[in-house]
Amino acid sequence: MRLSVSGFAFLLAVGTSLVSLAADKPLVENDFYRLIPFDVPKEIMLEAGGIELLPDGKLAISTRRGEIWMVDKPFADPPKEVKWTRFAHGLHEVLGIAQRDGWLYATQRGEVSRLKDTNGDGKADQYETVNDDWQINGDYHEYAFGSKFDRDGNIWVVLCLTGSFSSECKYRGWCLRITPDGKSIATCSGIRSPGGIGMNALGEMFYTDNQGPWNGTCELKHLIPGKFVGHPGGFKWYDLPEVKAVMGPKPTEPVSGSRFMTEAAKIPEYEPPIIMFPYSKMGKSASGVACDTTGGKFGPFQNQMFVGDQSDSTVMRCFLEKIDGHYQGACFRFREGFGSGTLAMEMTADGSMFVGGTNRGWGSRGPKPGALERLVWTGKVPFEIHEMRAKPDGFELTFTQPVDPATAGDVKSYTMSSYTYIFQSAYGSPEVDQATPTITSAKVAADGKSVRLVVDGLKAGNIHELTAGGLKSAEGLPLLHKEAFYTLNRIPK
Repeated sequence: MRLSVSGFAFLLAVGTSLVSLAADKPLVENDFYRLIPFDVPKEIMLEAGGIELLPDGKLAISTRRGEIWMVDKPFADPPKEVKWTRFAHGLHEVLGIAQRDGWLYATQRGEVSRLKDTNGDGKADQYETVNDDWQINGDYHEYAFGSKFDRDGNIWVVLCLTGSFSSECKYRGWCLRITPDGKSIATCSGIRSPGGIGMNALGEMFYTDNQGPWNGTCELKHLIPGKFVGHPGGFKWYDLPEVKAVMGPKPTEPVSGSRFMTEAAKIPEYEPPIIMFPYSKMGKSASGVACDTTGGKFGPFQNQMFVGDQSDSTVMRCFLEKIDGHYQGACFRFREGFGSGTLAMEMTADGSMFVGGTNRGWGSRGPKPGALERLVWTGKVPFEIHEMRAKPDGFELTFTQPVDPATAGDVKSYTMSSYTYIFQSAYGSPEVDQATPTITSAKVAADGKSVRLVVDGLKAGNIHELTAGGLKSAEGLPLLHKEAFYTLNRIPK
């Protein structure tokens, strides 16, 4: 996104007002994005797994406990007059909800269902199975995360592998599309342990996968029909005639101990992770996926994506670009301090981000067993790296506010390291292939809104970790978040 002249003037005015604020105390995330917690009644174990704003203004919340709750007045601030009504119960770990034509569609552990209130009493009384083509057993690990409807009316379901390694249960480790008429279409193989699924501004589908076998760290992956995304534990389902008809032959199995981009060069079907979230540095359990399509009502990050982390109870920000026809990009810290482990996320047109949390079984920095919160922009623009774009000889950084030319043009304001993870069948990976690229020059654009870094030692396939600790805005403010982590799968030509 490029700011207009009027937008640039607005940022200057905001920046000036923030200088006086920063003189009294350091600026923090809450100055820019405010958390509004809901007071969940004690008798409700919410553990939100899905969130959907309904046409009547109510917020539908599905839970890991198998319930769906309706929340009226979800935009009240503070939300003291909120009424909670249980719409449905007796379901099985609902990790995705979407509404269409008066029906509420719920992705349960074992099926996609649809529910309706036919007599107007506020409770579902008609339940129908839309699709249950996949199988489950009693293993705790068999999560099923469901998307909103895509442009063709499909719901995409990502199915966790049984026990994280392999499975005898049909379609475990796969992504299926569930069509409007209830049919399933095998879409991608290679899923390990999803934590959320969502679309970008173009309607393309992405999901988060978590550290484990064939996943050195937590990752954001692009779901492209026909592709394999990394874990071969579900390869046996390529032998099914209905799978073979749409997916073609089974891909070559990756070599354990290799690297992601090494195997991508050898396996045409393999689509490597587009963003790797450095383990512990950015969290330990990537979760929900949301995209800012609010037209500026959520601040300066229009069309960028946001990803939760359940373990750290945070939301991260992601910038994506296409290089040689494939997505890759950078992740940034965005907001911490959620009451429970971030799981379900939903952006609404008014500029709100609703975030639901849980800590049962997984543990989280947020201490509550479950939570529901609304994140809103205060109207103040934080000084942040807005975009980090790969160049043949380095990176271009853009900013939410004009930079101070002296600090932004000084290479000593920046440090960079690079590393990757082993692509292996064993659980996780340490950081490997460490290097220290050298930033040889930093050129500030005439408008003060971008900096071109020339870097000696770029390495394709590595995460490039940038710290801009010495950088200041034109008004003397430090970056709110000084680190950026770019997954450089491909270096542009």
